[in-house]
Amino acid sequence: MWKYVLKRLGLCFVTIFIILSLTFILMKLLPFQMPVGNDETKFAYFMNQVSKGYVLDSRKAIPSYGDALFEYRDGANRRHFFYEVPVLAQYGAWLKGIFTAWDWGTSTYIMPNVTAMAIIGGRLPTSISINILSVIVSVPLGIFLGILAALKKNKPTDHVISTGVMIFISIPSFIMITILIYIFGYVLGWLPTQFPSTNVPLAERVCGYIIPVVALSFGSICGYARFTRAELCEVMSSEYLLLARTKGLTKRQAILRHALRNAMVPIVPSILAEFIGILGGSMILENLYGIPGIGSLFVTAMNQKDYNVLFVDMAVFTSIGLLAGVVLDISYGFIDPRIRMGAKK
Repeated sequence: MWKYVLKRLGLCFVTIFIILSLTFILMKLLPFQMPVGNDETKFAYFMNQVSKGYVLDSRKAIPSYGDALFEYRDGANRRHFFYEVPVLAQYGAWLKGIFTAWDWGTSTYIMPNVTAMAIIGGRLPTSISINILSVIVSVPLGIFLGILAALKKNKPTDHVISTGVMIFISIPSFIMITILIYIFGYVLGWLPTQFPSTNVPLAERVCGYIIPVVALSFGSICGYARFTRAELCEVMSSEYLLLARTKGLTKRQAILRHALRNAMVPIVPSILAEFIGILGGSMILENLYGIPGIGSLFVTAMNQKDYNVLFVDMAVFTSIGLLAGVVLDISYGFIDPRIRMGAKK
């Protein structure tokens, strides 16, 4: 088992490395985006890029490199011509910066001359907290509704839950958050219409989490309810459960001891897969509700062509998705003892 785990983790990191390498090269092939700010700010940025090996600083023009990215005359009356070095040379400098200084680049627009990792690190906790809260809310509610629908199969309770699931699972999260903002924010005035800043009272900050968490939870609750109902109905009609009933177990005992336990085997790993989906869906919600997370940062960096921040944001989403997939595969072996991944035949 441990050999399989190490192998999967190794393949995961290799995959991440290949994806990020290709993404870096493709981004560097895009037209160079000039940093914002005055000439002194731009000069500081380019000198920083020179120190990292991405840009060449010359005292005179070099026609073979094409047009200079930026020209500047410093306080000592020395001229600086900055040229972009070849992409493969930048790739080597990028690898060196990551492995020696954990340097992923510097922002050009969102926060000029601030490292992209610092910008991501300041926004990541907000995104993670919202997604974790939505999982905490959606998992017990979804499983409870699924169990209730399975126990009341083909009865009014089952029909009501199944109909509600069909309706709400078809509504995208960005439509749901728009409805919630309009009703509870503008019409009733109970909740803030935008995500509160950090300098407001704690009660208002807590209220700011309600709308995005509920909007993200609706689809997950419906997914868990439908999946749980289907799995539990299948288990309840199995032969071994009928055998348990014939041996004297009551319906409640058979469900609690056997049906639920076996139905949870495919449901528990699906929580990780659902978390990945929620993390991707929160990208639109963060923009609509003004949440300072990595999802809204991704859209801002793309619109403003802040390539370094965009690249690190993509790296975070890619790494979380791939690592969660590895944990999802491994979890089957721990949840169900009958599964022994990597075992010899």
